[in-house]
Amino acid sequence: MTTTIHTINELQTQIKTWKNSGFVIGLVPTMGALHKGHASLIKKSAETCDKTVVSVFVNPTQFGANEDFSKYPRTLDKDIQLAEENNADIVFAPSSEEMYGKNYNKDFMTLVCPPYDLVNQLCGKTRIGHFDGVATVVTKLFNIAQPDYAFFGQKDAQQLYIIKKMVKDLNFPIKIIPCPIIRESNGLAISSRNQYLTQEEKQKALSISKALFTIQKYYEQGITDAQTLFDTAITVLDKDLELEYLNFIDYETFKKTDIIKQHTLVAICAKVGSTRLIDNIIT
Repeated sequence: MTTTIHTINELQTQIKTWKNSGFVIGLVPTMGALHKGHASLIKKSAETCDKTVVSVFVNPTQFGANEDFSKYPRTLDKDIQLAEENNADIVFAPSSEEMYGKNYNKDFMTLVCPPYDLVNQLCGKTRIGHFDGVATVVTKLFNIAQPDYAFFGQKDAQQLYIIKKMVKDLNFPIKIIPCPIIRESNGLAISSRNQYLTQEEKQKALSISKALFTIQKYYEQGITDAQTLFDTAITVLDKDLELEYLNFIDYETFKKTDIIKQHTLVAICAKVGSTRLIDNIIT
């Protein structure tokens, strides 16, 4: 049976009991609207740990002024059901007031700010302040839940890299477990934002993963020049998509690279209609 908790104090009380019993604790941080991708994270945590906490919190500090915070899907009842089906012990679903206080103001709160070189590219280049919000809320969740393991999806590759670095730099006693992208049978990366898409837009969105798979195919055939692979991928993308970026990143340094090799992150972001989607592969 999954228990739903809404307050920090109640969760910390339960965590203390678990810690005193020697339980290994896993945390799956989410913004809700849970889907098969989240289910895979929860399942992995339940298999790895004695106890699993799934946080469901649409975090205001990571949304910009013109982004979809108010419209972001909120489906707590369904989220609790999915968490229970995948053996979560607790769903932690706090309010913004519970997490940030009654007089929340991002300009007057302590933020955790990742290195500029890591955030000033890919999603962070256009979503100014986004990763400050991500790092801050994840830090708060780590301090509240005190997990031994935390589980994150590879689809948000920049977020995953930043969180791993934050854990190392700030000496959190937590092991970060990356989990693979979960896709529909047609290749589309599963995302909470997919529900914004019309059927026609979903067909157009398929070209995002097709572009990545094309890059993978030609890389495996021996082509390693990033510009050549970029030019080839562009021909696959639907002409109605608005490409924000298609970048080749050395996943060891998180810097752009002109030559593709093993462990290169190929990351893409495109708007399908008004919906912003991201996807990636690692060669």
